[in-house]
Amino acid sequence: MSGALHTGVRSTARAELVTDELEFGRLEAAWGRLYRRCGAATAFQSHAWLHSWWLSYGTPGRLRLVVVREGDELLAAAPLMRARRPLPMLVPLGGAISDYADVLLDDEHADRTVATLTEGLSAAARTALIDFREVRPGGAVERIYEHWHGPRRRLQDSLCLELPATSMDELVERLPSAKAQRVRAKLRKLTALGVEQRVVAHHEVDAALGRLLELHRLQWVGRKVTSEHLLERFSEHLVRSVGPMVRSGDAVVTEFRLDGTVMAVDLTLLSRRLAGGYLYGAHPQLRERKADVAVILLDACSRHTEAGGRGTLSLLRGDEPYKHHWRPDTVVNQRLLLARRTTAPLMSAVVCDVAARRRGKELLRRWKERGERGGGRP
Repeated sequence: MSGALHTGVRSTARAELVTDELEFGRLEAAWGRLYRRCGAATAFQSHAWLHSWWLSYGTPGRLRLVVVREGDELLAAAPLMRARRPLPMLVPLGGAISDYADVLLDDEHADRTVATLTEGLSAAARTALIDFREVRPGGAVERIYEHWHGPRRRLQDSLCLELPATSMDELVERLPSAKAQRVRAKLRKLTALGVEQRVVAHHEVDAALGRLLELHRLQWVGRKVTSEHLLERFSEHLVRSVGPMVRSGDAVVTEFRLDGTVMAVDLTLLSRRLAGGYLYGAHPQLRERKADVAVILLDACSRHTEAGGRGTLSLLRGDEPYKHHWRPDTVVNQRLLLARRTTAPLMSAVVCDVAARRRGKELLRRWKERGERGGGRP
């Protein structure tokens, strides 16, 4: 189901609200063309990723796609859904398993369509707060934020670590001399062991992803793991989305073999400006044989990105210590809250909750530090 949104903006382009998932599926071709024309888009805004996510995680009746059309062509799209807890909100599709959220704006026509999409979002929100989480700095939705006439707030969200999209040799050159020598030694070790990497063809992707998920489970046995990665719905989403993304050049799956056996599999997501290592699985025997898995993966990612004209190799969300070995830049995602006058109290409630959680984490950190300095439990 879709319907025109009365925006009050005079333009040949018109905003519509799409709530039917079958129509969402039919938008694939037009969505794909728009995605290619939006320089800020990441792979998490591709139709293959978002539509598959909806099929695995969406709740019937809550789909809210605000699109701007001119004739049969899409000039802008905001992929959202309605959430009721803890407050009535419109939130991006993709959820917690997507590292970046955004809208799509046709770069060539953005100046004249951003107002139409903004007014369409305001009309679609009605009594709900619009909560855009995990917006990468420079995202297209920042233009919506600039045009928003109602109450708005910009907060910090997750931390991401990023490297230049360049060759492995140049990444090593960024390191201090002693550390660079260790990495070169690790690369020579991989060659001596005979680790071979192979990009998986699109018709082999499903089987390779099965191996990735099995190796991912194996590598985390006995340790804390992201539980969602072990669920059937995540597996179904990954297999359903990545195959088309590989065919369209928005993803690449790489296998690493040792003595003819697949010992690791990596999934890297690609877009015009950014590549990101999304998920991998590695057999524990690689570490037993002194093969550095982080070096294996970064070497593969750099090969995928150095010739693609992309500016950034993202290590995506997370502040894990091993990522800092490569001297990455720290980039903090944004959380953009957009309210109407009547929903301003909802925005205030979210801002207060974020401040309270941050304060609680800070107090807990200080409490633990005092306990460690005291030599015992806090």
